[in-house]
This record gives sequence, structure tokens and C-alpha cells, in this order.
Amino acid sequence: MDTEEFLLPRSRTANERLHALIPGGAHTYAKGDDQYPEHLAPVISHGRGAHVWDVDGNRYIEYGSGLRSVSLGHAHPRVVEAVRRELDRGSNFVRPSILEVEAAERFLATVPTAEMVKFAKNGSDATTAAVRLARAVTGRPRVAVCGDHPFFSVDDWFIGTTPMSAGIPAATEELTVAFPYGDLAATEELLSRYEDEVACLILEPATHSDPPPGYLAGLRQLADRHGCVLIFDEMITGFRWSEAGAQGLYGVVPDLSTFGKALGNGFAVSALAGRRELMERGGLRDSRDRVFLLSTTHGAETHSLAAAMAVQTTYAEEGISAQLHALGERLAAGVREVAAAMGVGDHIVVRGRASNLVFATLDETGQPSQRYRTLFLRHLLAGGVLAPSFVVSSALSDADIAHTVDVVAQACAVYRKALDAGDPTPWSAGRPVKPVFRRLA
Repeated sequence: MDTEEFLLPRSRTANERLHALIPGGAHTYAKGDDQYPEHLAPVISHGRGAHVWDVDGNRYIEYGSGLRSVSLGHAHPRVVEAVRRELDRGSNFVRPSILEVEAAERFLATVPTAEMVKFAKNGSDATTAAVRLARAVTGRPRVAVCGDHPFFSVDDWFIGTTPMSAGIPAATEELTVAFPYGDLAATEELLSRYEDEVACLILEPATHSDPPPGYLAGLRQLADRHGCVLIFDEMITGFRWSEAGAQGLYGVVPDLSTFGKALGNGFAVSALAGRRELMERGGLRDSRDRVFLLSTTHGAETHSLAAAMAVQTTYAEEGISAQLHALGERLAAGVREVAAAMGVGDHIVVRGRASNLVFATLDETGQPSQRYRTLFLRHLLAGGVLAPSFVVSSALSDADIAHTVDVVAQACAVYRKALDAGDPTPWSAGRPVKPVFRRLA
């Protein structure tokens, strides 16, 4: 489809309705229409497998589904069946359902490095509970976050560190400090500078590449030596790296870890897991001051827990983590091949672990460019590829990947023209896509 002919009238109208009623036009900033070329932000009607349809009737191959949460594909039969079984049995009771202990047993069997687990509905609740627990058990106020990782929580302790810190008191912002990923010496210097003040180190155990040799084990030793809690945010790495998360893959056990995204294949469920000695501080069998750990009305909603159990069973029985890696490797190889063939191999760059691929769009000088990202996304959309990233789901077929690579090749040809002209504007049209974290709209 020619990009000049690719119009989304119904989506455009729906986006206006969204903005009139919902701040930002979406319930998640990363889903906002500012993340897409102007007037080319599809509003989704429905999805199945690796495909979604917008309200204009266009079908897309979708990547990064549900912000990486739908790793088995939309409406996965095994997950839907598990959910449907619970819908007629009630979703929320005045006492725990038997499903809660079954889901906990299944989770701890899947992630055997943890000893206890509490479920919630979103990642922020889980990470904030981990931070609160770390502060309680250490008696220390400061939180050390990995400054190279983009997101940990919607709560003040993290958002205060971003450009969108409006409404957060300076005193709260000052209690969060940052350390660089992969640099043990810099982290030790930070812990020494704030000796006996840092409650925890929180980080994603891995992102675009494997951790440097010995890095996670070194962090474990640093945390032990300085008396702080080591927290792995496994929202993304959980299940995509291995069924037991990055901690299972790399063999380093944190004190606490948080899971979400892939855990429910799109259903709302997250988890805080960790050592019994710490987790019991939020329970009824510890004699010390109680910690208000996690207490959410909908945290144990039955159909979401059923979804999580079905996801874990599917991952284990069908080797989904390995499938995601294989699909990602095939996609990355294809994109790199056509980018190189079109002379833009140094400008459209695929990065990340095969199961969690992202892409960079670089300008004439090799710098990241939102204008070139706009051009690239515009041509992907016109070719029926909805790809804010290249994060795969196991529902992708060989034909889906082949089509994606063909569309990328067409986009690369236009990208080359823009580079030769020194200006992508004639091929991108409208305002550039924008970063999520920025001070002004």
C-alpha cells in the first residue's frame, strides 16, 4: 500500500474520542498516539494470534503485543479455556479461593529460586511493595535504581527520577539514587557514599544483551556486603529469558523479584516473589513490626490466576522460551540482511536478546532520530506491520516473518533516499513521534 493512500479515518475519529475522555488518549503512555506518525495511530478492534485488526478494517502483523505481555499470541486457546472455566464460578470472594494456593504452587515450581509469592494486578504495585519491604527490613530510606533501565514503577520513588516528575515532592526524589548497569566499581562507590542508607538495589537483570561475566554475582556480593536487598525486576525477562526468569538462566538468586507482562498473556496479573525470611514480614507469622506488603482487592481474581497457570503450563510443555528465541533470531537475521542490502545497515539497527528485540533508527551522523523513526514506522504501518519494537510472540508464522522482512526492505529503500537527501521530512509527513518521558506535551 502506498503511504500516501494509507489513511485511517475511523481510527482518527476514535483517537479524538479517546482524547476527549481519557488524559493522553490511552490508559498507558506507551500506547499513546504520540508514539506513532501523525494521524496514523491505529485503534484496535480485535486480535487473534499474531494479528490485530483496527477499526478501519486493516489487518496487521503485531509485534510487542500488549507492551510485551501477550507472548503466546492473542486469544490463545489454552489460556482462554482456562479463563472461561472460571468465569461461571465467580471471580472474587471474601476469603481466598483454592485457586490462590494452586497458582502459588505452580508459580514457585516454575521459579524455584523464590520461596513465597504474592499476586497483584500490575507491575508497579509489585515493585513498590518490594521497595517498601526492603526499606522495612533494612531500616534505610534510599532506593538505588539502575539508571540505564527505562521504567520501574508509576509510584513517586521512581517517577520522581524522570522528566515527568511534576507533583512529586523534592524530598521524595532525593531518596532515589542511580547506579550504572554493568559497573560494579561505580555501584560500590555509590553504596560507600551512602553507607548504611541504601535499602535496596533494583534493576532488570538483563536487557539488550547478556550481563557481563560475573556482574550479577558481583552485585549479589555487593548487596550482602553492604547489607542491602537485591531486587530483580523480571517484568520483561520473566519467561522470555527462560521459564524460571533471568535468575534461573544466569543462576544468581535475588532477595526479591517481580514478574508481570508475560505471566498472564494479556490478563492482569503480576507477582512479587522472594525469600521467606523477607516475605513473612508482610504476613501473620512474624513477631516484628508488620509491613503492609501487598493487599489488593482484585489481586487474586480467579480468571487472571487461571490464565497465569495456563501460561506457565504452556511455556513448560511447549518450550515457548526457546520458540521465542528461534523466531526472534529469524526475524533479526532477515531485517539485518535487507537493511544491509539497501545500504542502511548502519542506520536501522536491530538490538536485544532474540526474544526481546528492539530497533534503533539512526540519522546521517549515526545518532538516534525520532524523525527517521517516524519514517520507518509510517512505512511499516502501510505494509501491514504494527511494530513499535520487534518483540515476537510465539504465534508468529514463517509467513508472518517473511512478510515483515519484505515490508522492512521497502521501508529501507525509502530510508536510503532520505539519508541521501539529508532530510526524512518529505517521506515521514507530520510531526515526529515522541519519547514517552518528556516534561511538556
